[in-house]
Amino acid sequence: MGGIDLTSQSTPRARFYLGTHQPHWLERVDIPLFVSHRQLARRPRRRQLAARCRWALDSGGFTELALHGRWITPPTVYAEAVATYAETIGGLDFAAPQDWMCEPVMLERTGLSVAEHQERTVANYLLLRQIAPGLPFIPILQGWHLTDYLSCIDLYASAGVRLADLPRVGLGSICRRQSTAEIAFIVAILAGRGLRLHGFGVKTGGLNQYGKHLASADSLAWSYAARRQPPLTGHPHKNCANCLPYALAWRERVLAHLDAATHQQDLFDLLAEGQAA
Repeated sequence: MGGIDLTSQSTPRARFYLGTHQPHWLERVDIPLFVSHRQLARRPRRRQLAARCRWALDSGGFTELALHGRWITPPTVYAEAVATYAETIGGLDFAAPQDWMCEPVMLERTGLSVAEHQERTVANYLLLRQIAPGLPFIPILQGWHLTDYLSCIDLYASAGVRLADLPRVGLGSICRRQSTAEIAFIVAILAGRGLRLHGFGVKTGGLNQYGKHLASADSLAWSYAARRQPPLTGHPHKNCANCLPYALAWRERVLAHLDAATHQQDLFDLLAEGQAA
């Protein structure tokens, strides 16, 4: 029996965007970042950023819906802001639309149903694409149960959007869930349909369980963890929730763990294939 070569058969790593509340990190690092429109919009216009890294834009939808129970930012205003970011900052991979999350707490806040949130999510993507066809807005699947996400795929298809043909499809309403196993099942099914998924706000446990099915993901988990810990030795701040060295060290640990887990899984799969043969 010949040797097993993992160099050409290992699963490619998903692009991992480090979430940050600090837009100026775009000028300081060369790793992918995930930045919120709400943070960028607060910056003085006289101080323009120039990214040295690739990055993706969060619309800030959860906060806006939580605060107001609806979107108060007009789509034209949001599209104009994204156009400015793409032109002046550069390096923008994709931008989230103004979607409507489907967590139970969000449905309670808006007073709408899952189906209504899905319809508004799809309608906003279509409108943004019409307003600014040259900008990299991605469609987002919203729902709670697998059947919801499958229905959302049908909504896009009815509007003439073939999700499997697109470079990225966002998967919403997963970051605040407790059941990682349920999400893993949903992700596996959707990826099996040929969708190149982006996981919003994926926890480290989620990356371990279903990261292999994602084309990309972002996470701010490092910041939440840092708030509950003392700062790194020699750091003057109260905690490291907005600390670049802490964030980079966390990212390296997560990616190293994922690489080791993926390598091990690839080896098991190849051994199983060899035994089956």
